[in-house]
Formats: sequence, C-alpha cells, structure tokens
Amino acid sequence: MTHQPDPDDLPIIRSARRVLKTEASAILEMMDALPDDYADVVDLILKTKGRVIISGVGKSGHIGRKISATLASTGTPSYFVHASEASHGDLGMMTEHDICVLISNSGETQELRDILLHTRRFNIPLVGISSKPESTLMTSADYRLTLPNLPEACAIGMAPTTSTTLTLAMGDALAVSVMEQRGFGSEDFLKNHPGGKLAAQLSRVADLMHKGERVPTVEADTRMSDVLLTMTSKGFGVAGVLENGALIGVISDGDLRRHMGDLMERRARDVATLDPVTVTPELFAAQALAILNEKKISVLMVVDDAHRPVGVIHIHDLLRAGVA
Repeated sequence: MTHQPDPDDLPIIRSARRVLKTEASAILEMMDALPDDYADVVDLILKTKGRVIISGVGKSGHIGRKISATLASTGTPSYFVHASEASHGDLGMMTEHDICVLISNSGETQELRDILLHTRRFNIPLVGISSKPESTLMTSADYRLTLPNLPEACAIGMAPTTSTTLTLAMGDALAVSVMEQRGFGSEDFLKNHPGGKLAAQLSRVADLMHKGERVPTVEADTRMSDVLLTMTSKGFGVAGVLENGALIGVISDGDLRRHMGDLMERRARDVATLDPVTVTPELFAAQALAILNEKKISVLMVVDDAHRPVGVIHIHDLLRAGVA
C-alpha cells in the first residue's frame, strides 16, 4: 500500500501558511499600534473640499490604485496619479482643494519627488504612507501613517509582500472609517454601483416590479370566467382581488385547481386565498426573493401603506436582474 503524504507536510502548503501567518501577524501588529496621525487623516479626508489624490510607484502604485478606487466607490472622490505622468503635466490635475497621499515603503522613491515638491510649493496637505519614519517622504509629510517595519513574507525578504499587505489594509481601514463617519449606507453605495451583481442585490422591489396596466387585479365580485381572462392576459398566473381598492386576496393556479368542480359558478372572493403574502416597493429585491423561496411561490403582489396594489413582481424578474 502506497503511503500518501500528509498535505500539511507538503512544501507548497507549508510555504503558503508561512506567508499567510507572516502577513496576518503584521496586520495584527499594526492594529495594536495604529499610527498617531490616523484619526487626523480621517478627519482631513472628511473635511477636504476636493479629492484624495494618491500616487506610488511599482507595487505601491498598484496598491494606491486600489485604495483610490475603494475611496471613490464609498463616497470619497479620489483618483490615482501616475508619478511619471505627474512630472509631464499631470501635476496640473492637483488643486489647493485636494489632499495628496504618497505611498513608498522606503520613503525614498525618487519618482515621487516632483509630486512631493508640488504639494509643498502649493500648500496641498500631504499624507505619507511608509515604514521608514525618518525617510524623506515622512519627514516632509504633514500627516504620517507609519507602517510597522517588518520582514517581507517572501523567502528572500525582498519582494513586496508584507509591506503591500499592510498598505492595502491601511487603505481599507481609512476608507471604512471615512464612510462610517459620513453615514455612507447601502443606498449611497448603489448610486456608485449601478451595474453588476452588487447593484442587483441592493436594488429595491420598486426598481424591478411591473406596474400600472400590467398589474393583474379584479374586483371581489368578479365572475371567475372574467378572472381567468385577466390571469391569462396579464401573464403572471395570478390575480389580485380588490375590495374598496385594497388587496384582500390573490388567486393563483393552485386556487383554480382546488375549486375546479364548480369554478365557473363562483366569484373571485370565493376562490381567492385571503390575506396573501405581499411586499412593499421599498423592500430590497434580495429580501423579496427570499420570501418567494421560503413560501414556495413565484409571484408577489406589491402594496402601499393602505394595502392598495401598486405592482407585481415575478421570481423571473429577480433572477434576470441577477439578484440570486
């Protein structure tokens, strides 16, 4: 019988766990010793009338782009300026109303020199992110987010790994702190994410429901022959039953089958399931889908505060929108 090696003993697995442990430990160390200027930087971002301009070179630049994108998507106008392009005209994108965040693990990145000098010349608030507090960047900055100076996670100790993870985590912390201070909620988030699955999950029933003439409704004393015509013409397989304008019941295919023996002799109120499950237009579409799945039904009537029907939503509407 061939002995199968323990997966924990494989060099690849040991390497992965070493890297993750190293970086996780670094984040925990930073959590226990946040930079002294952290709260001041959050306050600075909240008060700025312009944008948060971020720049960095190499891996720091990649991280900077992500931080800028996260800030922008959570309510803080931000953009990334490439250091080389800044030296060839893009410095003009920065105004006295902006703030600038420069990222350099060493704090001595030569390509950032022109941006740094520009912020000093025009009194643009400068935030430095580096692990070297005595570096040119950090001694020049108005606000210093000093990262723990810890070994990189790679085997040779040179590839940016721990340092970039710490920078990314710091950027995420800033973005979340700022959005929480702003009271930035799901409605605001949806405005910046009109496409894709996030938008679908944050959409409301009102965004997806059918309304107006598309809503299948009949009066309580309507003959079942006419109810069947409404159910067929509207195409949802249901009809809402009204009394004095309010929804009192719903007729579904199941209700028709249960009264098949004398169906045509009955009125809508006699066949309807009374006090049906309904939703409001303000409900999240994802919550409506959960109700449909829980109740094992495919259609929901949408009602207002007076229980008047204002729309109808089918499970297919939710699935097409990508809510699932």
